Amino acid sequence: MRLNGEIYDGEDGEEEEQKLVVGYALTLKKKKSFLQPKFERLARNKGIFFVAIDLNRPLSDQGPFDIILHKLSSKEWCEIIEDYRQTHPEVTVLDPPDAIQHLHNRQSMLQDVVDLNLSDFHGKVGVPRQMVITKDPLSIPDEVTKAGLKLPLVAKPLVVDGSSKSHELFLAYDQFSLSELEPPVVLQEFVNHGGVLFKIYIVGDAIKVVRRFSLPNVSKRELAKVAGIFPFPRVSSAAASADDADLDPDIAELPPRPLLERLAKELRQRLGLRLFNIDMIREHGTTDIFYVIDINYFPGYGKMPDYEEIFTDFLVSCMQSKYKKRLAN
Repeated sequence: MRLNGEIYDGEDGEEEEQKLVVGYALTLKKKKSFLQPKFERLARNKGIFFVAIDLNRPLSDQGPFDIILHKLSSKEWCEIIEDYRQTHPEVTVLDPPDAIQHLHNRQSMLQDVVDLNLSDFHGKVGVPRQMVITKDPLSIPDEVTKAGLKLPLVAKPLVVDGSSKSHELFLAYDQFSLSELEPPVVLQEFVNHGGVLFKIYIVGDAIKVVRRFSLPNVSKRELAKVAGIFPFPRVSSAAASADDADLDPDIAELPPRPLLERLAKELRQRLGLRLFNIDMIREHGTTDIFYVIDINYFPGYGKMPDYEEIFTDFLVSCMQSKYKKRLAN
């Protein structure tokens, strides 16, 4: 395929025609973590070429693209990419902006998991009990009492907008300190899980699971002694990997593969997304009770083992699927 009707001039000076053009609209931070040299080299060897989208020019004047990858959250961009989808149905947009928007609200993002009712399928998957506070922080202690939520509680900003602040999480040990929180906020019961979280990366039909260190269990004794609200560190960084740690086998055992495949398939269909990850924990002391605590669109794939191969295979499969549909029609 051609970019702007021109022939691509390869590194060795020879002319090469592009096979698959992927336009991308990413923040500088996301571009750096995602478009790593090894990934770009592998993609190029498979005939995949990444082209930066110029946000200062009309999108319809750029390309032609086969696929567009994007993770920008401004309202203006969402309108641009949605209009482009309508006028360029031949281009695969990963993913639809309205579907992504669903994950920007921590109340709505987990509702699809609740609706699944995945039980007796190699385990049970649910969501920790939670509630949303939208105003008046002084009312939070009473609201929590009425809802019957049990301490400790994880406090998360309601809106996920890509900012560092939207990822700030706190652990509340006592009821009265809850009034120090800033609404709108989601309060979620903390489930002891042995200090290990499972990050489940979804790339189309592919699933990759890694272990991450998380918060340690909170004992009843600790809960009785400690008061206040404490920020807790991000646990998703590569440095927090628990895959090579000497863990209790009952804690380290990955969720059953059939359960993950069913969960991923259902959420792909319900969310209308192909690029996301699921944060899952196993309730401590159990073997088959799991909770989904967060879902993220277009996560840090650069931290996922073998992401280069998995992602390039996915991009190729997107186009193969599209061509098969055209032939069928």
